[in-house]
Amino acid sequence: MELYFAVLALACLQSFVLSDFQGDALASLRDSLNATNGQLMDWNPNQVNPCTWSNVMCDPNNNVVSVTLSSMNFSGSLSPKVGLLRTLTTLTLRGNGITGEIPEEYGNLKSLTNLDLENNRLTGQIPASLGNLKKLQFLSLSENNLSGSIPDSLSTLPNLINLQLDSNNLGGQIPPALFKVSKYNLTGNKLNCGINLPHPCASDSGNSGSSRKSKVGIIIGVVGGLVLLLLCGMLVFLYKGRRNGYRREVFVDVAGEVDGRIAFGQLKRFAWRELQIATDNFSEKSVLGQGGFGKVYKGVLADGTKIAVKRLTDFESPGGDAAFQCEVEMISVAVHKNLLRLIGFCTTPTERLLVYPFMQNLSVAYRLREVKPGEPVLDWSTRKKVALGAARGLEYLHEHCNPKIIHRDVKAANVLLDEDFEAVVGDFGLAKLVDVRRTNVTTQVRGTMGHIAPEYLSTGKSSERTDVFGYGIMLLELVTGQRAIDFSRLEEEDDVLLLDHVKKLEREKKLDAIVDRNLNKNYNMQEVEMMIKVALLCTQASPEERPLMSEVVRMLEGEGLAERWEEWQHIEVTRRQEYERLQRRFDWGEDSVYNQDAIELSGGR
Repeated sequence: MELYFAVLALACLQSFVLSDFQGDALASLRDSLNATNGQLMDWNPNQVNPCTWSNVMCDPNNNVVSVTLSSMNFSGSLSPKVGLLRTLTTLTLRGNGITGEIPEEYGNLKSLTNLDLENNRLTGQIPASLGNLKKLQFLSLSENNLSGSIPDSLSTLPNLINLQLDSNNLGGQIPPALFKVSKYNLTGNKLNCGINLPHPCASDSGNSGSSRKSKVGIIIGVVGGLVLLLLCGMLVFLYKGRRNGYRREVFVDVAGEVDGRIAFGQLKRFAWRELQIATDNFSEKSVLGQGGFGKVYKGVLADGTKIAVKRLTDFESPGGDAAFQCEVEMISVAVHKNLLRLIGFCTTPTERLLVYPFMQNLSVAYRLREVKPGEPVLDWSTRKKVALGAARGLEYLHEHCNPKIIHRDVKAANVLLDEDFEAVVGDFGLAKLVDVRRTNVTTQVRGTMGHIAPEYLSTGKSSERTDVFGYGIMLLELVTGQRAIDFSRLEEEDDVLLLDHVKKLEREKKLDAIVDRNLNKNYNMQEVEMMIKVALLCTQASPEERPLMSEVVRMLEGEGLAERWEEWQHIEVTRRQEYERLQRRFDWGEDSVYNQDAIELSGGR
């Protein structure tokens, strides 16, 4: 315990100074875009790791992989220094007023799969260096003022599947190989299109994604043969459909979806009044829970649908409504039976709300510790199902979403239960929606004490391995029914941290003493031991030693646990010796006062 709080104390006093090139490159982009005082306020390379910045996502090694700055009304230009971000896979700057040329240095972004600069005021030629982006799949430069010819190098991109160059001032001959791209739109330019080449300027699949400006341009300006007339007719039809509510598809790389296409048409934008009525004016009687991200209210829509409305605090993310909506849509892409489905959202100048389906059996934490007299507690078979379901949900976030989503606060209170007691992981991705500058912890760590991995406390850097640690603590909650940290155990001269308490009993071969008494001994001790072993593997001090969530799933299913456990026992002996050495160095004294209510940095929802 002493070591744990020593790490916390050091972390809370530490000032993070970022000097790596990623922070410099992103800060250069912020400056070149002429960001105002209200935009990208947390992009400060002298204070914060860029992986905590709004609209930025990183991989487990803290490499920047995604920058999304759509519709934020920037008026500046593109910084060449962005070309230094060699791990960047997604760069989206659509819907701004960006001027100037596309830097040649963007051809150095060797990991890039998605480049979206649509609907800006870019001028100059398309850099031939973009032909170096061999992993590029989606390129949209539509609705700009680009001129010159289309570089032949674009036709050599082996993975390009969607090319949108419509509504520019491009001219000259179209490289014939571009017509092999499955989705393309070249309309609204001065290209040699359909006269000497037997090809239309837009593929059938590309038409549905063409912009309003390009469609109007086709209707007004394209004349010629029967093919072009039919094309115009189809575009007019699509244009009218769009005005009647058609929503453009957003293309992302998500495993398990056909062609990686996700339509956000099902994500509803609610009116404030609609949610106000549904929750009885956000009555305190409707509150289901409260945590670091805000209160959750039970509500009923006009059609009788039961919902849960999360009213966010700390929501003032730079970029306002557009940036918030973009992040919400990214979260809504994560669709899995063990992840809480986002129904919709609501934004006003002073409010941000998320709408979810109501989970009839509330949270695992509630079922473990807060059930009312007469309500059933979780039996052992249900707890096993919860453990596996939550693991599969986290596995999906970590290993099947691109970019991956890190939860940052995995605990029993954030694992919900549907009508069949199926585990549904909630609150994932919310750390990207809020303004982390407003947290009251100097390290900007989000989470709940007892669940937070030690490396996250000491560095402020989270990864999927920090989620694995939180998941391991949640397994211990499932087995014991106890909180992750409980100061009442001090009276018994026992370990305050549940993890340390369980480790002690495991060494003493007394695990039966820790099993939740509410189970009334109706459990399989071998299965209990297996779950505790998985939990201890997940909560190793070194993040590199923790298993991936896919490995956790396999171990829970009975594969590979024995080998990992034997390795862990050797590591634990050494770790214990080091812990005892450090314990002698840190003396907190007996007069230290701890406030359990203040321990939660992001409490139960």
